[in-house]
Amino acid sequence: MFEELHDIERRYEELAHGMSAPDLAENPTVFAQRMREYKELTPLIETYREYDRLCKETSELESAAGQSDLEDEFKVMLQQEICENARNKTRLESKLRLLLLPKDLDDEKSGILEIRAGAGGEEAALFAHSLWRMYAMYAAKNGWRTNVISLNETELGGVKELVLAVEGSGVFSKLKFESGVHRVQRVPETETQGRIHTSTVTVAVMPEAEEVELSLDPKDLRIDTFRSSGAGGQHINKTSSAIRVTYLPTGMVVECQDQRSQRENREQALKVLRSRLLQQKQEQYDAEYNARRHSQVGTGDRSERIRTYNFPQGRVTDHRIGLTIHKLDEVLDGNLDLVVEPLILADQEARLRQRENKESDKNSKL
Repeated sequence: MFEELHDIERRYEELAHGMSAPDLAENPTVFAQRMREYKELTPLIETYREYDRLCKETSELESAAGQSDLEDEFKVMLQQEICENARNKTRLESKLRLLLLPKDLDDEKSGILEIRAGAGGEEAALFAHSLWRMYAMYAAKNGWRTNVISLNETELGGVKELVLAVEGSGVFSKLKFESGVHRVQRVPETETQGRIHTSTVTVAVMPEAEEVELSLDPKDLRIDTFRSSGAGGQHINKTSSAIRVTYLPTGMVVECQDQRSQRENREQALKVLRSRLLQQKQEQYDAEYNARRHSQVGTGDRSERIRTYNFPQGRVTDHRIGLTIHKLDEVLDGNLDLVVEPLILADQEARLRQRENKESDKNSKL
């Protein structure tokens, strides 16, 4: 581990020195990439340097404690400091192992969130609206921006389908755990006999693809305009501002009608298309990456029921890690970290065990 840390520290120092070079400012793309790498390495290097400082301090304390002419009280004080340093070293070692885990390259990106009502008819659509509200409130708590790209509502205020852009730092690192089937158990308002109904909503989360990652050939695109429908005042129904983009090689279609102009709708539609195509490409050519990205904890099957929201008992259960909390209202009001943080921790522990097992197997073969 420490040989790896030495190499990473050298790279960190190279980045710090290189970013001060005058010619780098002339290439903003390269500068941004190196700045991003520098910022990602900073927590690891700061922890490593604190650990290294602690090791040196402990060595000095042990050397001082070994002197024969010290008073007993001073020796006891030194031993107490040595013990405290040992506890801190153990804590920092654990932190370093976690920080050394390979990072999902998409973690710092913004995301595209898609919500679709599943089994359960109007009740599923109403719960899809509740999930939209939950994610919007969670985004606000994290300082992220949300922007509706496409929305298909029901007459009773439910959501058949929603495509939502969530922009900010580290969006995908948290929302990637939301991909899968969300199940709700509750008594619908229209249920006269008080029976509990079970409905499902499917959530898909994709990292927002940057243009440099996946360029689109204009010859592969058919772009149609049409009049928007739904709420939005006089403007939305008087102009053909809605955009439908068809990716001809696969027939994939993306629509956007929630922006005020054709240009804005076109940009949003292409953003979603690019993200979907990038995701499709990664699923086809990198099964390991796909499993890690879409379900960090569990089988990785998108059809898998990942979470149940039980209203009569006021509980939320995440089936991937066996987590049950009786704080349903808090979760639906945007306090999603009650579920997300245990998922992140479980993911880190699982990957840490995997890394340690690989190291163990490697050492046993030597």
